[in-house]
Amino acid sequence: MFPIIPANSVASDNKNDEGIFALGYAGGSLSMSNLVSNSGVVASDVTGVGTARSGVGGCEYGYDKGIIGFGYSHTTSSQFSATNLVSNAGVVASDVTGVGSARAYLAACSYGGDKGIFGYGAGSGWANLSTTNLVSNSGVVASDVTGVGTVRSYLAATEYGEDKGIFGYGNPGNLSMTNLVSNAGVVASDVTGVGTGRHALAACRYGEDKGIFGYGNPGFVSMTNLVSNLGVVSTDVTGVGTGRYGVGATQYGEDKGIFAYGYVTIVENVSMSNLVSNVGVVGTDVTGVGTPRDALAACSFN
Repeated sequence: MFPIIPANSVASDNKNDEGIFALGYAGGSLSMSNLVSNSGVVASDVTGVGTARSGVGGCEYGYDKGIIGFGYSHTTSSQFSATNLVSNAGVVASDVTGVGSARAYLAACSYGGDKGIFGYGAGSGWANLSTTNLVSNSGVVASDVTGVGTVRSYLAATEYGEDKGIFGYGNPGNLSMTNLVSNAGVVASDVTGVGTGRHALAACRYGEDKGIFGYGNPGFVSMTNLVSNLGVVSTDVTGVGTGRYGVGATQYGEDKGIFAYGYVTIVENVSMSNLVSNVGVVGTDVTGVGTPRDALAACSFN
């Protein structure tokens, strides 16, 4: 007998079994991507689609798809507001004309189960912003929403609690405050920061309803901070793996996460990765696959 699904229920669920790392910087802006399997294995480079850029954000939408957006082109020396949709098979689409303020080094996360939000970043003249842009469950980016909280860039964001989000940390001044995002996409005022203030870090979901912030600058650090299913950030957890910044992070395998790529010295980008278990434990370095780079985006799909 087939199960009966009530008319007002949602048949899909944001399991997010696979992931993707995309774009970034390595001596110039890049456009390639690398898929992550449901066992956390990173695949080789896929030829890029759309404008090469770095300082981009990425998040899930529509339960099983992703979106990569905004960023900076070292070719044109300008910020962008263009986006690229990621299908539920991990295929990146060509540029969609941007909506909202062009900016780079922003962050993005999903909310409401099937929608997303881009927030903060550095805009014209590298002025820090707190502006946000909501993403519908069909991947359409809305116009600017007046920002809430401290203006900043080089921050990170992740979903938590199944349908809410959190922005945290950033620059200038190596900040540690956070801003919660409701399941309707409303950003709350600053929450006093916990843990080491830093920027150029990454964040992702794990354990289905919790999150993790990890790595960052200054000092090429590797510590992490767990986020409970109520959006409470914990104190520093001693880092595992190579300290670095400019990393990307995404969920995979429904309840696990992965940090990958980044910048480890003043002259070297890397491609190694570190897996996150479904209880938030970060694993040791895994030999990297794909082009070493930093300032990339990541999100899950499928």
